Amino acid sequence: MKETVLDDYAFLVSETDAKGVITFANDDFCKIAGYTLDELIGQPHNLVRHTDMPKAAFKSLWDTVQKGDIWTGYVKNATKDGGYYWVYATVYPFDTCDGGKGYLSCRRKPSIEEVEEHEALYKEWKKAE
Repeated sequence: MKETVLDDYAFLVSETDAKGVITFANDDFCKIAGYTLDELIGQPHNLVRHTDMPKAAFKSLWDTVQKGDIWTGYVKNATKDGGYYWVYATVYPFDTCDGGKGYLSCRRKPSIEEVEEHEALYKEWKKAE
């Protein structure tokens, strides 16, 4: 599996509706994940979920944002071609212009030490599943 390492200036942004369906993705997200904007819009955000990610991490994310709070964490995502990339994500709940709920996710490059720490932690969590 090929790892894509974000450059220092990459800033991946996506927006979803209340159910996690992608309604917006910026160029950095499309480029790193390997999808066109048309391929991402209307798809569930878990399209980029990597199988190494433990369920507990996403339970924490959803529990937090559905309460209206901001979630931050380290995420290993899958690329369209079968590779992967790590991000430090911040997910913000917000009210959409049509009165619905949505989520905005902003992601940047994590440090090597942060990736190593969370890779080990997530392996332990996966064993416990």
